[in-house]
Amino acid sequence: MARMNHDAYPVLDHASLVSPVVFVVDMVNGFVKEGALADPAIATCVAPIETLLKSCTPVQTIFVNDTHEPDAAEFASFPPHCLKGSQEAQVVDELQPYVSTVLEKNAISAAMAPGFFELLETLPEKADLIVTGCCTDLCVLQLALPLQAWINQNNRKGMRVILPVDCVETYGIPGVHEAESWNEMALANMAANGIEVVSSIQ
Repeated sequence: MARMNHDAYPVLDHASLVSPVVFVVDMVNGFVKEGALADPAIATCVAPIETLLKSCTPVQTIFVNDTHEPDAAEFASFPPHCLKGSQEAQVVDELQPYVSTVLEKNAISAAMAPGFFELLETLPEKADLIVTGCCTDLCVLQLALPLQAWINQNNRKGMRVILPVDCVETYGIPGVHEAESWNEMALANMAANGIEVVSSIQ
């Protein structure tokens, strides 16, 4: 069961979307199915993301995947995960059919991935950038905020960043990382920064 109150946010009409670009963040085995940071609750995002990808046609999909070297600096803060070439670093089987463009990152923020800003320059002048995946308060947050900042900096008035709550989740470790509170804080942060937080896109 998802650990967020979806009723706190409006439903977005799918018909209102303009040239949707769906970012799928870290929906890899190392967060969904196996490894030190995997949490079964994150698997609740898989079906809503797949439904979204099926309904947003034609659609551009950009998968952003953790792909770490064994000596990654990030491992000073988090246990080793999603090593390059490992099964953990692979997109979950359910979403494999939708993989097209892939950005590999060695940091929490997708903005650090090689080619990130160059890719944004190729997007339509009018487009809805939809952010999905995990983790809400880490990699999702640090993708959504740079996207909104880039839109503002470049006066891309025909773009918006949309965050469907049913398509995001974070991991929980009792006493270490309380998923419920981190989810809500991240959603509030994104909404305060101009990101359109909705319960779902239907």
